[in-house]
Order: sequence, then C-alpha cells, then structure tokens
Amino acid sequence: MTYNKPLPQPNADTKPFWNGCKKHQLRFQECRDCHHVRWPPSIICPKCYSNDTEWILACGKGWIYTYAVYHQAFHDSFRDDLPYVTAIVELNEGPHLLTNIVGCNHDEVKCDMPVEVVWEDVNEEFALPKFRPAQR
Repeated sequence: MTYNKPLPQPNADTKPFWNGCKKHQLRFQECRDCHHVRWPPSIICPKCYSNDTEWILACGKGWIYTYAVYHQAFHDSFRDDLPYVTAIVELNEGPHLLTNIVGCNHDEVKCDMPVEVVWEDVNEEFALPKFRPAQR
C-alpha cells in the first residue's frame, strides 16, 4: 500500500525526532542547564540561551490545547478522512505538538481533553504520532 499524503521533510535538527518516531518514541530536546523541553529543536535554548542540550524520551501523554475540525480537504489526499481533527497537544513535558486526534468522533473532541500518543506506520521511513483520548 502506498501512502499518498504529504510526508515530513526531516532536516539535521528534526532527524532525531523522526528517528524516534520510527521506533514509536516521542523525543524532544531538553536544555541541560535550565531543563526547558522544547519543540521544535534548535541550536540554543530559547529560555536561557544555552547550547547544552540532550534528547529525552517523552511519555506520550498530554491534553488538547486547541483544535480545528476540517470539513473541507485542502489537499486531495485528505478527502477520504473528512471530517478530521487537527490539534495542538500540550505534552506533559511541556512542548506543544501539531497533530491529529483519532479514535473518537470529531464531536467528542474538546480543549483540555486528556490524550495519549498512537502511531500510524505509513511506510518504512515514517511513523506519524497521532493522539487519541487517553485510556482511563
């Protein structure tokens, strides 16, 4: 099966994130000086300007910060998914991640809803992190 939707274009900064996703792991940069966890990655910490960073493993849980329900496909490859939810998820570690909400009806989605990561393995190179309502 061929995946026909747009795929990420990793660069030197984001490659560790996408390599982690391939292993079903959410990885983010953390500043070793002030411990700020950030996304997107960068060469310096936006809080303290340190360049001493490491990649950490996130737990994959958070809540919906904001969202939109799409009823019109802005790319033909998403037409069969309508309606679908695009959201910004605030992860427990702090970063905000733009993603899709899956595993529930779009009418059930609300801000502050607890969510957890699920993975869509789209090909041998990419697994995309998506989120579903958290299991209780």
